[in-house]
This record gives sequence, C-alpha cells and structure tokens, in this order.
Amino acid sequence: MTAVAGRRSVAFAWTRFVLLILFVLVFLIPIYVLLATSFKPLTEADAGQAWNLPQTWTTEAWQVAWEKLAPGLWNSVLLAVPGALLSCALGSMNGYVLSKWRFPGADVLFTLFLFGMFIPYQGVMIPLVQLLVGLNELTGLQGVFYGGIPGLVLAHVVYGIPICTLIFRNYYVTIPDELIEASRVDGAGMLRAYWSVVLPVSGPAIAVVIIWQFTSLWNDFLFAVFLTGPTSWPTTVMLNNIAGAQATPYSQQMAAAILASIPTMLIYVLLGRFFMRGLMAGALKG
Repeated sequence: MTAVAGRRSVAFAWTRFVLLILFVLVFLIPIYVLLATSFKPLTEADAGQAWNLPQTWTTEAWQVAWEKLAPGLWNSVLLAVPGALLSCALGSMNGYVLSKWRFPGADVLFTLFLFGMFIPYQGVMIPLVQLLVGLNELTGLQGVFYGGIPGLVLAHVVYGIPICTLIFRNYYVTIPDELIEASRVDGAGMLRAYWSVVLPVSGPAIAVVIIWQFTSLWNDFLFAVFLTGPTSWPTTVMLNNIAGAQATPYSQQMAAAILASIPTMLIYVLLGRFFMRGLMAGALKG
C-alpha cells in the first residue's frame, strides 16, 4: 500500500506540474504576441502575421510609442503616486480608529464606509463633475480640480477610502489589544500609540493598499476622460489615442501597451510577497 500510495503521490505531483506549465504557457501567449509585434516594422505588423517572429527587427515602434506616451506616463506618475500614498494614510488612520478605539456608532459608521464600495463610477460621474467645477470656481483655480490632475487624485482618494479602510481595519483587528493597552499605561495617547505601536507592524496591509490603489489609479480611464483635459491625460487615455488614420499601427500599440504596464508590474514585483499575507490578515476575525 505504501508503494502504491507513493506512485500515486508522484503521479499527482507530475500532473499538477504539467498543468501549471500549461497554464503558464497560456498566460504567456498574449505577452509573446505583444513583444513579437512590437519589434516588427509597420509592413509586417498585421493580424495575419501576429504569431510570426519579425523578419526585420526594429525598435522604431518603441521610439514612437515612447514619444507619444511620455507626457501621459508622467501624468500617471503624478496621479498614482500621491493618490496611493494619500489613500494609504487615510485608510490606515480610519482602520486604526474603527478597530482599536471603539466609540458609539462605530459599527454603523464602518457599514456606511462599506456602502461606498458598491457605488458605481457611472452613478456619480455627473455630480462629481459638478462638484469639481464648483471647486474651480470657489478657489479661482481654473483647470486644477476639474480638468487637472489634483481633481482626479481627489476623486480616486475619496472613492478608495472604503476599500482601504476595510483592508486596514481587518488587519488591525489581528493586532493584540494588549499592545495598545500597554502603550496607554506608558502614557501614550491615541496618535502616539498609532505612530509607535501600530504603524511599524502595518507593512503587509500597506503593501496591499499601495498595490490596490496604485493599480486602480494607473489603469483609470473613465474618470480620466471625464475629469481631465488633454494636457492632463494619463497613460490609459494616451494609449487609447494611439491609432492611425488609414491603418492601425499594431507595433506601436503593442510597444505602448508594454510601456504602460511596466510600472504596475514593478509594484507587484517589489511588494507582491506581502500582498496575500496582508489581504488575508483578519479574514477570519474581521
């Protein structure tokens, strides 16, 4: 029985390995098409030759894609970096208060926060535009809130507060209350306990929120189209506008798509090992 069980175990392991290899190959097929097409001249870049390697290798498509995307890439950096950091800071403080500093109505407030996760973008688009236009008129800063990057950052930060609060609140529930009580005994107040006790152990939750919000901000299209002008368009809108009048420049589009995806891939590579740990923390208690 032991030998039979051993053979079954080996067969199962090999089957799982083969299936994983097949899944990886299927996943890599679009990446192969992207890379192969991006190095083709326009004469070879068509749907009929998508699977073929370039007969003439060239980086012309990459150069053109970079020239067209460069302003959008910088706008996306100005959007995603401060937006992710602000969302992380607000979500962390909200989660800390809702998990460790109980007050009357805390559960009701948390429930109201969660309702914000289920409001579709399309449902708030018109009032959001009216709000940002009103902020422009109120502050006298034309093109800043409506038509500029700051307004787009504001919209995403506000819209991201519910999910960021949920992630941090569920993570902070797993931190023993005794740590907070010990800090109180030592004379630490609410902010001191947060800064010295809670924040230093918040790495996994911070990684989850940074990945989540950075990806959402970087990949945003709908808010960007409605709330910004041509000089403030991020990468996604610029990528959508790379199209030819008579023929589709597939090689340029493929190169631009790869360039636009590099920052999010780097974020996952740098912070990915914390992602599942932070995402699952508090799943049972929260």
